[in-house]
Amino acid sequence: MRSERMRQMIAAVAASVSISALAVGAASARPAEAITELPVGELTSVERESDRTVIANVYSPSMDKVIPLRVRTPADTSEPRPTLYLLNGSGGGQGIATWEKQTDVENFFSDKNVNVVTPLLGGYSYYTDWRNDDPALGRNMWTTFLTHELPPVIDTEFGTSGRNAIAGLSMSGTSVLGLATAAPELYEAVGAYSGCAETSTPLGQSYVQAVVRVKGGDPENMWGPVGDPAWIENDPYLQAEKLRGIDLYISSGSGLPGQYERLGSRSVNNDPIGLVGQVVVGGSIEAAVHHCTQRMAQRLEELDIPAQIDLRPAGTHSWDYWEDDLRNSWPLLSQAVGL
Repeated sequence: MRSERMRQMIAAVAASVSISALAVGAASARPAEAITELPVGELTSVERESDRTVIANVYSPSMDKVIPLRVRTPADTSEPRPTLYLLNGSGGGQGIATWEKQTDVENFFSDKNVNVVTPLLGGYSYYTDWRNDDPALGRNMWTTFLTHELPPVIDTEFGTSGRNAIAGLSMSGTSVLGLATAAPELYEAVGAYSGCAETSTPLGQSYVQAVVRVKGGDPENMWGPVGDPAWIENDPYLQAEKLRGIDLYISSGSGLPGQYERLGSRSVNNDPIGLVGQVVVGGSIEAAVHHCTQRMAQRLEELDIPAQIDLRPAGTHSWDYWEDDLRNSWPLLSQAVGL
């Protein structure tokens, strides 16, 4: 299973322009004023998975479909608790490349007094608002959904405190920064793991185009042709001033083999082919996003915007490192939301 996943990763990389990356995302080109005029979402049903976990199905007016979300409820429900929106990577919660299946997220949050909300759709969409419906990827209005339609539903149905953080990896490692620039008043903190925080440079544009095309999507349906102002409007690097006042944790590895590039690591699972893919493909992707992360760190320093930056001297684009990132960023995220 893991060998097949690595073959798919290698095929996606080979199809890209230079080094493709599953490490991009951005916010909507739709102005915030327009978003506030839209109707909010509606909870259509709840399916219980366990004592602390449910699948909440929420209708999105902007996408005209029901979005399933996994919601982990707090250890203590005696009073309102904050919410962490935890996004998956390029697959959007489908398949095996998810927080649920690749990390100990369930155990990690077992004693945490926080709602954890994870969309189970959105693959290759960058969790942004698309300009046009796409023949392959359908209608995508994720910024509108995540920043406007969904939060009131979560706050009402799960009795939250109204304080939010958001975190994501790879594709959504950039998405979470873009979402925060689109709705800075919504989030107290952001955790961005192995994401490329730029979309308007040639390198950043090639990432976006490569990932959209993995499943046959047309990048022009997202933000128009390259050179359209939407590519700049959705660039977290250029829009970084909007992150002022939000607690930031941004991380990436160098791409060199690290402690988890071994047969016995969880992400490799004693699979030699998987190990080769993690070193070669995962190393190449992480080296590229490391460059993006260094640039973002410099940009924030120039703007005098505080951020916790973790530039690891080793490590590839793989789940064991993202599990560590979640743990390492939790003190910042939890303090920001009042825990």
